Amino acid sequence: MDVSNPLILSLETAAGCGSVALTRGGAQNGRLIAEAAVHAETSHSRQLLSSVEWVMQAAGVSWNDLDAVAVSIGPGSFTGLRIGLAAAKGIVFAAGKPLIAVPTLDAVALSCPLLDCPLWCVMDARKQEVYAACYGADRQQTSVAEAIRPELLAAKIRPPAVVAGPGLTAYHQLFAHLEGVQLIPPALSSLSAAKIGLIAAERLERGEISDPASAVPLYVRPSEAEVNLKKKGG
Repeated sequence: MDVSNPLILSLETAAGCGSVALTRGGAQNGRLIAEAAVHAETSHSRQLLSSVEWVMQAAGVSWNDLDAVAVSIGPGSFTGLRIGLAAAKGIVFAAGKPLIAVPTLDAVALSCPLLDCPLWCVMDARKQEVYAACYGADRQQTSVAEAIRPELLAAKIRPPAVVAGPGLTAYHQLFAHLEGVQLIPPALSSLSAAKIGLIAAERLERGEISDPASAVPLYVRPSEAEVNLKKKGG
């Protein structure tokens, strides 16, 4: 295995429209080999796997050629995360490859230029909330990902700062009114399996491998079923 320039199959299913990609190398000098979009929340896991097969066939890659399988671990859509992780686990067990779990908001941070100010990455969490985390100038997470009402997040942000990610689609006006805060359009800071793969290559080089038997999605907040059970005193 060449951990300095690995070939990685990655799955990104945290948002409604996900993707599957093959990448070679890390964020500094890596490249995208092939990528396909998939509607994660409505696609059965078999359809996701068919997209995986299509990407590999299009690139002329075999299972033996892979160095690792990466997956977006969350936060994000509960359904999408479950499907993506289940598919990734199935592949690593069948192919005998290591699993690399990548926090979803790290992929948003990778889309943004390196700046000397805090970077807030946001995703729509529905229920009038966003998933958010803050990153430093080196794109390292400086706050734990959380589900928070956008107006409360806006009150936490101190200028100068940058806000980026697909969560801006629904709450652009709210953050646009913050003085000293720059916004990176969602189209330029969207999620993709390619970004998950590039980040995973660097994690693989550092030996940050996940145990497929115990890996679980990073939901951040309880599911609707858990909330209802708690209300019933379960």
